[in-house]
Amino acid sequence: MAHAINWFEIPAKNFERAKAFYEQVLDIQMILPFDGMKYAMFPADMQKGEIGGGLLEEEGYEPSQQGALIYLNGGEDLAVPLARVEAAGGIITLPKTSIGPNGFTARFTDTEGNRVAFHSMK
Repeated sequence: MAHAINWFEIPAKNFERAKAFYEQVLDIQMILPFDGMKYAMFPADMQKGEIGGGLLEEEGYEPSQQGALIYLNGGEDLAVPLARVEAAGGIITLPKTSIGPNGFTARFTDTEGNRVAFHSMK
């Protein structure tokens, strides 16, 4: 098994608000692969083995502070996207914190109420 994670989905109550939040925080353009569906994909090249994920507004998908915690790639230094969280409408719940030789982590609540984290080596 190359990776324990193959795909992830983050639930949204307000798709456009959530999409705008992640695009601003991560400085990306999300991909809208399905007409008529409130689904956006984080950029990833699956052919190169990159892990992908999406943002979804659909009945039965509920934002949560409980359950699995998704760690998004914080890039070279997670302080960069973390600095955009509050301006985009999120709340930082754990500032950048060292996890020793495994790099750094930080946690935040997105505009939908999901608990999400960043990881980076610097």
